[in-house]
Amino acid sequence: MVPIPLTDNVRRTTFWISTLLLIVANVWIFLYELSLGPRSINQLVFLYGIVPARYTTPGRLGLLTPAGFFAPIFASMFLHGGWLHLLGNMLFLFVFGRSVEDRFGHLKFLLIYFVGGFGGALLHIFLNAGSRIPSIGASGAIAGILGAYFVSFPRARIKTFIWLLIFFWTIDIPAVVVLGYWFLIQFLSGYYQMLAIQSATAGGVAVWAHVGGFIVGLLMALVLWPRRARFEIVR
Repeated sequence: MVPIPLTDNVRRTTFWISTLLLIVANVWIFLYELSLGPRSINQLVFLYGIVPARYTTPGRLGLLTPAGFFAPIFASMFLHGGWLHLLGNMLFLFVFGRSVEDRFGHLKFLLIYFVGGFGGALLHIFLNAGSRIPSIGASGAIAGILGAYFVSFPRARIKTFIWLLIFFWTIDIPAVVVLGYWFLIQFLSGYYQMLAIQSATAGGVAVWAHVGGFIVGLLMALVLWPRRARFEIVR
């Protein structure tokens, strides 16, 4: 069974300009990736992807400049490995980002996004010490938005597309169920990979970056002062 979120029922009072700009930036950079040849793409990914060995190899961290430390973490948030990777991330950003931006305002929304991505990257690096596999994608940053949504709109309902073999339908599911299920899947996937002594990037998915981003976004939503103290749900 494949659940795909489509939209939520939160009544918003401001336009989601920051969410839109992030989507446009991610799409524009992905189109730039497509304009490169295979060799140039590989060079781009290894240069600006998150390679844990750069941060965890003894003696290597001390050689990193501030730009060398931070640039790959933030640049990697705008790189994607294919159309499905990009479209999946942008769909989640669209569905959940608009309401989080409306609640916290444009700048705090961006703060949650980038700090969530940073926190997710650090957890990924820590649990993949020594790995030379580059990790790219906005998933960790978007997970931060999901964490903020989880505590800000637990009673919201998410219109979800359900696909099971040849059957499909839509259903409204409470946000706390949708995001709780999503987080549980990410955590269990990472846990079982560790039990199997596999890299947390097994299958091409940096699940611990998702877990770390979600937790950081959740905590930030609890401590940041929202733009609006109250919110309304469209019933």
